[in-house]
Amino acid sequence: MQAYRLRIRRKRFLLRAWRKRTQLRLDIDRTEQIAPPDILCFVTLRNEALRLPFFLDHHRRLGVRHFVVVDNGSDDGSVEMLKSQSDVSLWRTGDSYKLSRFGMDWLTWLQMQYGAGHWCLTVDADEALIYPDWENRGLADLTGWLADRKVRSFGAIMLDLYPKGPLSAQPYVAGDDPSKALGWFDADNYRRTRNPKFQSEWIQGGVRDRVFFQDRPERAPTLNKVPLVHWKKGYAYVTSTHHMLPRKLNHVFDTQVDGLPSGVLLHSKFLNTIGAKSAEERGRRQHFENSDLYDDYYQSLIDDVDLWYDGSKQYQGWEPLVACKLMSKGDWSA
Repeated sequence: MQAYRLRIRRKRFLLRAWRKRTQLRLDIDRTEQIAPPDILCFVTLRNEALRLPFFLDHHRRLGVRHFVVVDNGSDDGSVEMLKSQSDVSLWRTGDSYKLSRFGMDWLTWLQMQYGAGHWCLTVDADEALIYPDWENRGLADLTGWLADRKVRSFGAIMLDLYPKGPLSAQPYVAGDDPSKALGWFDADNYRRTRNPKFQSEWIQGGVRDRVFFQDRPERAPTLNKVPLVHWKKGYAYVTSTHHMLPRKLNHVFDTQVDGLPSGVLLHSKFLNTIGAKSAEERGRRQHFENSDLYDDYYQSLIDDVDLWYDGSKQYQGWEPLVACKLMSKGDWSA
């Protein structure tokens, strides 16, 4: 009965995406460049001109060949920057991010049109995917390894990076690696439980849990994600990229399947611009289901909170993340 209900739910997500397609206005279409073996990146964004140079370059380095982007009302030069990129196809919308399932309805429609048969990376503009030996072995190597083992999805933990001292004190220049400005992370305060409904591993913890959600840990951000999928028509994300349907696509960690590697999404939310962005987000009420519950969270960011503590660990590449069990090598040997 559970499986039947989830099949119906997946069909509803696909129907929602079909209905929401009318909210998208095609701006730049370069999808004719997409070749059968290409790895694609899907992203919804708003006002990310500061992060875009690094975001694009990093994922190009990994092996992304085309970016399918939905811009949700940027006014900071993001649109002009994206239009100048030869490997970007761009759609624009001014409709509600929250009412589109936080952009997933729009991306689902585009994945239905362009993703089938491709490995598709679905991430936010403040996320950078890494995995064991990523500097030397690109996504083509990783997806080839997965395909040889008939594995269609790849999991990652979202890892918040932050500076030492007030958030506004560490400057950042567009194009720089954000991990140079945000050099610290929480290494060991994570908890994992099994989600029987979606057969996924539910992961919470890290700096936002420690600082903002001590009194209500159940409200802390979900960190498990399934960002990389060999797409088929009929697939759908449920909540952001935290869960997928069919459920077998959520079997992505070595605690679920022996020998699977996993990655980390380096999260650069806490750049020195976070205070102004938080004030804007609090006013727009577009980023959380129950936005009123997050007023104190936003206010702390506006007030330039210091997230560092004695237990913070300095980010020094992927190897220590394996040691901290935030990333797994599995049978993918470096």
